[in-house]
Amino acid sequence: QVQLVESGGGLVQAGGSLRLSCAASGRTFSNYAMGWFRQVPAKEREFVAAISGSADNTYYADSVKGRFTISRDKAKNTVYLQMNSLKPEDTAVYYCAADLRSSWYHLSVRLNEYDYWGQGTQGTVSS
Repeated sequence: QVQLVESGGGLVQAGGSLRLSCAASGRTFSNYAMGWFRQVPAKEREFVAAISGSADNTYYADSVKGRFTISRDKAKNTVYLQMNSLKPEDTAVYYCAADLRSSWYHLSVRLNEYDYWGQGTQGTVSS
């Protein structure tokens, strides 16, 4: 059974940091693009960051550029999102996703290009 399981969410004060992890099981995702998205109630899920299968191509939403870093450990079949200088507006449920149709250097910001999704982890930033 293919699964993506996020962890690392929690409550942190503004200016603090969280490190999210997304562990894959059931198959290897190491050759495919992975992405992080987030969603707040009554809003659409939005793109946060993505990393290619090659791991040397990354892309970030403007709202998180310079504060968040996406990375991956292929040996552990895990993707990370390091979130620094957090703001209250970063409060959301964070989801990781895998794009199994991606080529080696490709990544996508579009939700509908991702095939597998985790269940999400809540990140809350207090002011």
